[in-house]
Amino acid sequence: MAKLSITSFSLTVLVVLALPWTQALNAKKTVISRRDSQNQTVTNIQFYFHDIVSGKTPTAVRVAEAPMTSKSPTLFGALFIVDDPLTETPNPKSKEVGRAQGLYGSAGQQELGLFMALTYEFTAGEYNGSSICILGKNSVMHQVRELPVVGGTGVFRLARGYALARTYWFNAAGDAIVGYNVTVIH
Repeated sequence: MAKLSITSFSLTVLVVLALPWTQALNAKKTVISRRDSQNQTVTNIQFYFHDIVSGKTPTAVRVAEAPMTSKSPTLFGALFIVDDPLTETPNPKSKEVGRAQGLYGSAGQQELGLFMALTYEFTAGEYNGSSICILGKNSVMHQVRELPVVGGTGVFRLARGYALARTYWFNAAGDAIVGYNVTVIH
């Protein structure tokens, strides 16, 4: 049985997560709000999440791991603390619209599945000072992942909804840019 190293695993992710739908993420649509029949607002927000685990200034750092994590092809048992920038476009130098702060851990033994508990706080624009909370499993090997929005603050108080996450870019070190299209009912 061949052993899968993190380098070959990362390269596999890059191949599996081909980017045929990224054209849609590059569209300029960022926020759409409307009222539904129950007088609730439905808001769609699009942004890009920049998760950097390598280099001199990582935005996600491994803070704990299980004794067997280094032998696991899925890094099962690794826990990361995150303070990732959110931007308008996939370009890391584009306008920052917020920060994603919290944690994620590798919770899958058979597939790379991250359990994520993150607050996405908006720091610019109409939703400056408001946030949404996303809590759930992110099956990163899937082209599109659906994650639940379980709450929020500010304009998004009592929020519920879902986020569609799609990997835009990934490298062998584990750095990633992920496009988020979020539908929030508040």
